[in-house]
Amino acid sequence: MALLATMTACHQKQTSGISADNLDTTAVAQNDFYQYACGGWMANNPLPAEYSRFGSFDKLGLNNLEQVNGLITSLAEKEHAHGTVEQKIGDLYNLSMDSARRNEFGTEPVRPTLEKIQAVTDRKQLSQLLGESMEFGLFALYVDADAANSSMNILNEYQAGYALGEREYYLDDDEHTRSIREAYVKHVERVFEIFGYIDGPQVAPVILRLETRLAKAALSNVELRDPVRNYNKMSIQDLQKLVPQIDWMVYLQAMGVSTDSLSVGQIAHLQEVGKMLAEEPLEDLKVLFMWQTMDGAADYLSDELFMANFDFYGRVLSGKEEPSPRWKRAVAMVNGALGEAVGQMYVKQYFPEENKARMLALVKNLQQSLGERIAALDWMSEETKAKALEKLAAFTIKIGYPDKWRDYTALDIDPTLSYYANIQRAAKFEQDYSLSFLDKPVDKDKWYMTPQTVNAYYNPSTNEICFPAGILQYPFFDMSADDAFNYGAIGVVIGHEMTHGFDDQGCQFDKDGNLNNWWTAEDKAAFDARTKVLEEYFNTIEVAPGVHANGAFTLGENIADHGGLQVSFQAFKNNEAQKAEHNRLTTVDGFTPEQRFFLAYANVWAGNIRPEEILQRTKGDPHSLGRWRVNGALPHIGAWYEAWNVTEESPLYLAPEKRVHIW
Repeated sequence: MALLATMTACHQKQTSGISADNLDTTAVAQNDFYQYACGGWMANNPLPAEYSRFGSFDKLGLNNLEQVNGLITSLAEKEHAHGTVEQKIGDLYNLSMDSARRNEFGTEPVRPTLEKIQAVTDRKQLSQLLGESMEFGLFALYVDADAANSSMNILNEYQAGYALGEREYYLDDDEHTRSIREAYVKHVERVFEIFGYIDGPQVAPVILRLETRLAKAALSNVELRDPVRNYNKMSIQDLQKLVPQIDWMVYLQAMGVSTDSLSVGQIAHLQEVGKMLAEEPLEDLKVLFMWQTMDGAADYLSDELFMANFDFYGRVLSGKEEPSPRWKRAVAMVNGALGEAVGQMYVKQYFPEENKARMLALVKNLQQSLGERIAALDWMSEETKAKALEKLAAFTIKIGYPDKWRDYTALDIDPTLSYYANIQRAAKFEQDYSLSFLDKPVDKDKWYMTPQTVNAYYNPSTNEICFPAGILQYPFFDMSADDAFNYGAIGVVIGHEMTHGFDDQGCQFDKDGNLNNWWTAEDKAAFDARTKVLEEYFNTIEVAPGVHANGAFTLGENIADHGGLQVSFQAFKNNEAQKAEHNRLTTVDGFTPEQRFFLAYANVWAGNIRPEEILQRTKGDPHSLGRWRVNGALPHIGAWYEAWNVTEESPLYLAPEKRVHIW
């Protein structure tokens, strides 16, 4: 702990990091802390027409996007030798920006795939067709660590096949969801018409029917959170018996895969896929595959198709008023295809090494704080505590950027081809990259986010926490701000990711990343009872008229928010105690250090959001909405009551016995 105290003392005098412009002083902090802490930010940052939600994350993401755009355009303006990373970045960006050329190509780049689908005359051909396709499918295959043997990669299967993404859009019967299905059918008709098929009105209901069949067989988002239920390792021979309607050897060979086993994620869904392939009219199946191809390609073809996609997925589903400018879409595409190549330029330009050093000190302090909290638990046995502390000590910590960068030599971007053809090349390159790890040891140096990403993650199979350079900026991290700010902002983010190792999912993985129970039965029962308090509390939150939060679906993220706040606040207080008295933080602008900690935390979640997006995120986002990551999380934190003098008169007040107590 002394390390950070020493570092802080060496820096020039630091600011509080709290901006008065972010506050709404007409609100009462004890009654609506989110409005008090973030109301000024929300008033000063109205929703741009292209966004369905615009918050602190998005504002920082926009800043990063502008920085990355500057790096990319500096390459795109010049000629580079073919095959160099500079050529690939520049040409892919230029292809994305050239709408006139895409309009000239029209729908032609997709015709070969559509014709291949239409040429199928026998169900026996479907195994080959599905295996060699990247454009369509009824389930997904990917390579990842074996949940029961985390040192080795295996093939994993996952439910898919419905364009609306969330099964609830096909199954729920409220007025809003019905209106979305009606709009979806119209959207399908419109796209078929643009592609030149006059039978859109006849095939759109067929597509909805088939996707609904898949959705009915799929697991819910809550059920998908159970890692044991979604791990079903078996041999390819047993897979053939489970789903005999697909010739799996033909399928895998067409995909370019050779393996003896895999884990089937959702058995009932995959079995339903097999039944569909055998029972549904072949022409109906072909229509579905054609639709999936068109739907996946629309953003990379003509402006007419792009706008058709935006009108449904952007306007109807999310409430956006207009699409993002073309340059933003182009940067996002280059980031997706050549992310680490761009990231290497980004960190060189925008990520000072001293940021990494201060982050490492923060992480170590939070790691110690979480260890202290585990050791002090009164509901956990010494046996389970020892295992928890072993897991905490085994965390791998990744900050800023990877130690080794990806090689993009095999990706060929050809500016003489269509934009869509190059997107297919990038997708194939990514698929080949993923498959190259199959049945090989897990590469623990691999990153699952690019350095320029404004986010962070915990990976249970590698027991690692990762904080890319992109998030290590204001309002999350500020080298010029004091410890109250940084512990309240990035400190809670660090604690959040650490706590994911011990949330309702992460707690089922041991220190080596294996799906392996390390709890006594009594301790696990006590843990489940405590998390149930948080689940039921969030179930009572009304996010829109008549619509409540899903406490079970958001449980893992809510546990992590709770743990992050508890762990970071304790680390902050520990760190202050280690300082000489004259170096300790004092009241600034009327706010105590403890108050500034919670203001910094709330400002991370400042944002405006459209009503449509609230409904969409409630169905499909495991994170609580920003307002409730503040007003829903803080009532369970004792230190918040003390810092802000929150009494029983406050609408946010929870009696101590009703608050959650976990980590």
